[in-house]
Amino acid sequence: MKKVRCPKCNSYTVFDETRYQPGQRLVFVCAECNKQFAIKLPEQVAKGREPLAPCTDSSEIGTVIVVENAFHYRQEIPLEMGDNVFGRYVHGTNINKPIETVDPSVDTRHCIIRVQRGKDGQLQYILRDAPSGTGTFYMNEILRDQDRIRLSDGSIITIGATTLILKLTSEE
Repeated sequence: MKKVRCPKCNSYTVFDETRYQPGQRLVFVCAECNKQFAIKLPEQVAKGREPLAPCTDSSEIGTVIVVENAFHYRQEIPLEMGDNVFGRYVHGTNINKPIETVDPSVDTRHCIIRVQRGKDGQLQYILRDAPSGTGTFYMNEILRDQDRIRLSDGSIITIGATTLILKLTSEE
């Protein structure tokens, strides 16, 4: 089962994605506001609740898992080299890792995870606040604007009421 969010009122519609073909375009009518909107299913359908594996090099870098809560559904966001700027998705926002959420305590530009190679050639994951209005927390400790925290597999980041978990590949 998948959830899609109405672009007008932010309410969710649930549907069974296994009943449709990959790449198919679906049209929904929101039960709350009667807004008609469409989505296109991914070309490949994931099995169970596992995410689609990105076909780019980012699959070798890692992902950030957005834990499902009352404000949004579970999401997996692939990382890329350089600055990965996380924040709440708002149409027209200039960030490269938007989170589909209605959590008002998540800024549109909230935190940054920089992925870079260290002197030893290993990937490094460095977290900093964007800065944001409500702050970025690493393992329940708030970051100051000047803080730079090195992350590892399973690191827990909290922005607003949203929890992010860093998932690295088995190589790292």
